[in-house]
Amino acid sequence: MHKHTRVLRQVLSFTSFLFPFLTFAQKSTISGYIVDDANGESLISANVYEERSSSGAITNTYGFFSLTVDNGPVSLAFSYIGYQSSTFSFDLQGDTSLTVSLTSDLTLETVEVVAEKYERIEQNTQMSQISVPIEQIKYTPTLLGEKDVLKTLQLLPGVQAGGEGQTGLYVRGGSPDQNLILLDGVPIYNVSHVLGIFSVFNPDAIKNVTLTKGGFPARYGGRLSSILEINMKEGNMREFHGEGSVGLISSKLTLQGPIVKDKTSFLISGRRTYADLIARPIIKSQSVEGEEVDPSLYFFDLNAKIQHKINDKHRIFLSGYAGSDLFKFKYSDVSENERSESTGGLDWGNLISALRWNYQITPKLFANTTLTYSKYRIDIIAGYSTQSEFIEDESFSAKYFSGIEDLGAKIDFDFIPNPNHYVRFGVSATHHTYSPGALSYAQAYEEVDFDTLIGSNEVGSREYGIYVEDDFAIGDLKVNAGLHLSAFDVDGEFYSSLQPRLGARYLVNDRWSLKASFSTMAQYINLLTSESLSLPTDLWVPSTARIRPQRSWQAAIGAARTIGDDYEISLEAYYKEMDDVISFKEGASFLFGLENDWQDKVTQGDGETYGAELFLQKKKGRFSGWFGYTLAWNYRQFDEINSGRRYPFRYDRRHDISIVGSYKWTDKIRISGTWVYGTGNAVTIPEFVYEGAGVRGWNPEIESGGRKNEFRMTSYHRLDLGIDFIKQKKWGERTWSVGVYNLYNHRNPYFLDDTNEAIIEDGQYVGSRRVFREFSILPIIPSVSYSFKF
Repeated sequence: MHKHTRVLRQVLSFTSFLFPFLTFAQKSTISGYIVDDANGESLISANVYEERSSSGAITNTYGFFSLTVDNGPVSLAFSYIGYQSSTFSFDLQGDTSLTVSLTSDLTLETVEVVAEKYERIEQNTQMSQISVPIEQIKYTPTLLGEKDVLKTLQLLPGVQAGGEGQTGLYVRGGSPDQNLILLDGVPIYNVSHVLGIFSVFNPDAIKNVTLTKGGFPARYGGRLSSILEINMKEGNMREFHGEGSVGLISSKLTLQGPIVKDKTSFLISGRRTYADLIARPIIKSQSVEGEEVDPSLYFFDLNAKIQHKINDKHRIFLSGYAGSDLFKFKYSDVSENERSESTGGLDWGNLISALRWNYQITPKLFANTTLTYSKYRIDIIAGYSTQSEFIEDESFSAKYFSGIEDLGAKIDFDFIPNPNHYVRFGVSATHHTYSPGALSYAQAYEEVDFDTLIGSNEVGSREYGIYVEDDFAIGDLKVNAGLHLSAFDVDGEFYSSLQPRLGARYLVNDRWSLKASFSTMAQYINLLTSESLSLPTDLWVPSTARIRPQRSWQAAIGAARTIGDDYEISLEAYYKEMDDVISFKEGASFLFGLENDWQDKVTQGDGETYGAELFLQKKKGRFSGWFGYTLAWNYRQFDEINSGRRYPFRYDRRHDISIVGSYKWTDKIRISGTWVYGTGNAVTIPEFVYEGAGVRGWNPEIESGGRKNEFRMTSYHRLDLGIDFIKQKKWGERTWSVGVYNLYNHRNPYFLDDTNEAIIEDGQYVGSRRVFREFSILPIIPSVSYSFKF
């Protein structure tokens, strides 16, 4: 306890040293919120610019801003990309509170923009961070027309997909468990539907998406590779509205509106697939008499949110998400003297909720208190039963289950003493409960009942964090400096980590800047997963006395520039080292050997990744989009894998190119397209097969030999196109969307398989040889959907 107190005292001393502020006479603070005029939604990262003092401010996640300037005449300009700018002049004689409404301009080209009113890319201290507009996500063509947040993020430099058509994110050489994915500030542990083909995020319910790949500010912690912040819409405060769509895979409906106008609002959004509704009558029509097949093949998402404005200083938000995949079947066979029934399948999903309280303590101090809950679970079931007049009744059932559950609380403060300083500080605590995989097995036969549970017991841990950071300016130099202190307590083992963070930008001139960053990170929870495919059976487990926390440091340098008023370009180079990353030992898996502790199946090692990223983006105008290029190297080294030799990570991809564009031809027609190219994934060609340790007398064959990931699959490239036909109706707007995935039908490799091919000489069989072939599963795929707004 004394040790913790001493560390806390050091952090507070550092804070008082780093942030000495002087109070000047005859200054006042202008604070308040910037919102969308149509619906009252807060605008995140909107800009406030005071022309007389040439000082400015940016709104936080809740639309709050604070700007302290000299008393006297002031002229404020409020701006946000995609909205018409607004100016407001008055005589400032004391602290003033404002709520500013900006009007959306859908054409984007009639907006008259004064560049200095925006914090352009070269002015921002933060590097390695990209915000993607929701409208851009909705316009990006995707597989089967299912608009997808994560697949759009995969088109950014430094971000890779796990495989053809999958939603996994591999950011700057990291693995999926090294991404902290937050929905309304709550960690979400499984982000995929249908074994990774679709993500759990419904764009109709989403307000903004921001991905941070490096240069992490001190307020972030808990993961090594990236922070993905996704915030839900808050609900229209002024009018009732709805939108929805009907596609080949799913249908969606979103409703929002005021409960009490300008006081309380709600949002509810649902999405469901209907493969089972279509397949069930078809299967039943093909069944013979006495036979019944009942499939359950669907996934669903449900988002809901309520916000209540108590007064100008207090607001409360309650949000939640529930989603699940169900892939099950039940087969029954009934005859005159006997009835048998078989069941099997998978069921997995997330449940999260957040309760947040915003409190504007003073015009310069803003607080947000959050209580969070997150749960992920996976069940795999199999069963069989028979009842007969001639033999004994017989039954068998097996269920594999695992998951993770979190309860958390945190409080964050924003303190803006003057335009040259933006201080953030806060504390957090989370209780994790892990169910790292168990098999429930029961059998009844010939008067013998057998019931057992094989696997690991539940484990609890506690994770704590405290941080402080300041974004401050010294002439043309702007710096973000801070500290993040984290701690982890599990089964009597205590870990802690003090992580310095530093980011800086230097303005070369009014259009160019140079940037640099350094950050260290620590991660206390781990995902046991196969390199070949992300499955819902992947296990979340804690660091323990035997399994050390993962740690990393990353450094980056770069340059940024605004070209004209429409284009932004950035070039970054990065280097990252990771210690104690985790992997299954060769031949080990989650299922076989459940009698053993999961810690016996894993090994820890090191990772090294480095590269460069180029990003050119156009955010407004009739044409918007980006070009991204990544040059990267990605390696792993484990003493117990590949004979201790360093090897390329499976997703080591030397070259990655993405081109994304959306063009508004007319008010009724919009054309969008994407083209991607990537070096082929690294794979291992096994040289021999041996029998591994199994369960209940069944031993799997394990392939081994050959240098790890020494072989490269064929390079990947694909072109997708989409056209939206938009028409205004008396009741609102309708859109027909037509798209094509993989337009030129390139056979991109999905997996590698081997066969024994006969060797024929002079018409005689003389032996066989092992041949490996690449298999593609996604050819050219058209799609069509109908969407509406009212």
